[in-house]
Amino acid sequence: MQGGEPTNWTRSGKFLGGLLLTVTLAIGILIGTVVSDKAGAARTFLVNGAARLDLPAAVPSSNSFAEIVNRTEPAVVNISTTQVIDRRSVARPRGRGEDPFQDFFNRFFDAPEEGPEAERSLGSGVVVDPNGLILTNNHVVEQATKIQVQLNGDPTMYTARLVGADDETDLAVVKIEAPRKLTSVKLGNSDGVQVGDWVLAIGSPFGLQATVTAGIVSAKDRGVGGQFQHFLQTDAAINPGNSGGPLVDMAGQVIGINTAILTGGRGYEGVGFALPSNTAISVYNQIVEHGKVTRGSIGVTFAEEQSRNPILLRDLGASYGVVLQSVEAGGPAARAGIRPGDVVTEINGKPVKTGPDLVNPIAETPIGRQVRLGYLRDRQKREATVTVDDRAKIFGLGSVTRAPQARPEALAPAEVGLRVEDLAAVRARRPDTYRNERGIMVAEVAPTSFGEDLGFLRGDLITEINHVPVTSVAEYRRGVAGLKPGNEVVFKVLRQDDSTRVLTVFLAGVVPSPGR
Repeated sequence: MQGGEPTNWTRSGKFLGGLLLTVTLAIGILIGTVVSDKAGAARTFLVNGAARLDLPAAVPSSNSFAEIVNRTEPAVVNISTTQVIDRRSVARPRGRGEDPFQDFFNRFFDAPEEGPEAERSLGSGVVVDPNGLILTNNHVVEQATKIQVQLNGDPTMYTARLVGADDETDLAVVKIEAPRKLTSVKLGNSDGVQVGDWVLAIGSPFGLQATVTAGIVSAKDRGVGGQFQHFLQTDAAINPGNSGGPLVDMAGQVIGINTAILTGGRGYEGVGFALPSNTAISVYNQIVEHGKVTRGSIGVTFAEEQSRNPILLRDLGASYGVVLQSVEAGGPAARAGIRPGDVVTEINGKPVKTGPDLVNPIAETPIGRQVRLGYLRDRQKREATVTVDDRAKIFGLGSVTRAPQARPEALAPAEVGLRVEDLAAVRARRPDTYRNERGIMVAEVAPTSFGEDLGFLRGDLITEINHVPVTSVAEYRRGVAGLKPGNEVVFKVLRQDDSTRVLTVFLAGVVPSPGR
């Protein structure tokens, strides 16, 4: 028995060794198979003709704006201004009501609590003359104690002097003395611009110099500013700091000066405005030649929206024209027999379809020269020759603010959304109200009403409804009682503006259906 034990151990050891060898060989075969398959797959992929990709040489895009930018950008400058303000004149109490943002600037920029303090702002400009003349916005340099200009790619800060400015168009001309001739741009003819044209805006938004944005001209002749501010509208991004920079067309010509944005916040939201280059050229030429801008006038005012109201024009017997709101007493138009409510349809034989059609030729006419007007009154064609005078002299008086309107004590029932009152009752409280005029006073305008849609304001004096005189609340009631849904109606209204002038306003529309 004992002699057999070594033999059994030996047999068991041989069995275990064989088993281990078998498992090891199996694993090796499996790994080899997998590796062989992958290698075979790789060999098959290469055999099938795959090749490495090569990096090609850089080629400019065929539709790139780079060429235009390279020609124009060197003429675009950064403008920084400094205005010194005496804080003692605008001192404010400290404590709970203090502005935390102002406190931040005081602590980190060592702004004094009182006494002189420098306020700085940034904008853009464009060189229009190699001798250092630069066109920009007036609001960029207005009231600046110091104006500094930085050329594109040049770290030098040049001190500029103001040559002249025009508040009416928000344009200004500044000049720097540079040691060399500067790169300048060519201003194009903005009359050739079409909605849909590609444009580039170049400037220094948020102080980021030489920034280029692209878009299209999305509208023309946007009258969102003053009487002489009719803009090109663009969706090229314009932000704070772009003011005064150029709007460039695909020919590399400046067709506008970026001026304003329409935004609910403080930055770009898709709508920007540039003053047309034709306006800029006219203003620039007068500034460099005379140091100021002089505009001709005949002493009339109008509302652009009235001249675009087809119902009103049809009622006045015109297919187009500008409806006059006021005529300055003793002014050129008044001396020529022009009256409020007249519709100007021609000037010097050319049709007048928009406000600029009337304003621009007169503004550009030398003082003392005459213009020929064609106009309608009571549907009858008339003509007048008017001598142009200096606009600053005609409208040079300061405005007078009206006293607040008192709430009427007795009101008529609401009709078309208007609450009206007899003028006699108003004069009993305020004797100077619309002296020598007849009509009924608008006391209240109901929100979302037809009257509000038409543009009525509290304090308006209604004198006619569809050419029928209105002198009492009873006559007003009869007038509106005859209006049916779908009828066209024209109200003739007198309205005091911010000065002492009384404007003639026509409010026209279609009577809506009930419950609209």
